Amino acid sequence: MYTIKNFKDGQVSAKMIERGNLYVKIRGNTYEDLFKIASVKEAWDADIGNTNNISVLTIYCLIGQRSDRRFNDNESFDLKVIANFINAMQFNRVEILHPHSSVTLALINNSIEISCFDYVEKVFHDIGNPVLVSPDAGAYKITHSFAVKLNADIIPSNKVRINGVPKIKIQADVKQKNCLIIDDLADGGRTFKQLAIELKDQGANKVFLYVTHAQFNYGFEELKETINHIYCTNSYKDITDNFVTQYQIV
Repeated sequence: MYTIKNFKDGQVSAKMIERGNLYVKIRGNTYEDLFKIASVKEAWDADIGNTNNISVLTIYCLIGQRSDRRFNDNESFDLKVIANFINAMQFNRVEILHPHSSVTLALINNSIEISCFDYVEKVFHDIGNPVLVSPDAGAYKITHSFAVKLNADIIPSNKVRINGVPKIKIQADVKQKNCLIIDDLADGGRTFKQLAIELKDQGANKVFLYVTHAQFNYGFEELKETINHIYCTNSYKDITDNFVTQYQIV
C-alpha cells in the first residue's frame, strides 16, 4: 500500500504504508501517470525489506502506443521514449491491456499483454452473434483469433486509393447481417464512420463498434449517423452517454 501527494507546483511524491509485493494499476494515459508510478517504485525500492518481493505494474491504456515507429526523419520515436522510462523503473512484470502493436511488448521489458477477449465476448453475445469486421490489416490478426474462439464469421476490410481518392473496400457479402467492428483504439472515429457507411451501403443491417481504448475526442454526433451502438472499456476515461456501453475495469 502507498499514498501519493500532489504539490501545487505539479510535483508528486509517494510514501509506502506497508512492506510487501507491489501491485500498481493505473490508466497510464498521461505522462503524469508515469511519474507517479516512478515515485511509488522508487519509494518501494528504498525499503531493503522488499528485496525478495515482486513488483507488478498494470497499465490499462498506455500513452503513446500508436507512435510505435519513427514516422518521419528528425522526429522523436515517442513509444521508445516512454518504454525507456518504464524500463528504468525495473518492474518484475508489466501488464498492458490490448496494446496497439507487438512493438510495445518488444520495447518494454518483462511485459505481457492483457487480452480484451472477455469484453469482446460480452459484446458478441449482447448483439446476438454478429459478423466480426476487421477495420484494417493491422487489426485482422487479433480479430481473426476472436472469430475462431467465438466460432464467428469474419470480414476483412481495407482502405485503398482509387484515382487518388481513399476508399474502403469490404471483402465479403454483408447483406442483412449485423456487423461488429473491432479495434484497439478510437481517437475521433472518422475511419469507423466511413467503414459503417460502406457496410450499410452494401446492405448490412446494423453496424456496432467495439474499441478497448475509447478516446472519442470529438464526441459521438457524427458516429451516431452511421453506427448503431458503441461498446468499450473505461481504460482511457469514463463516458456517460446512452450511445455507449462501457465496461468498468479501472
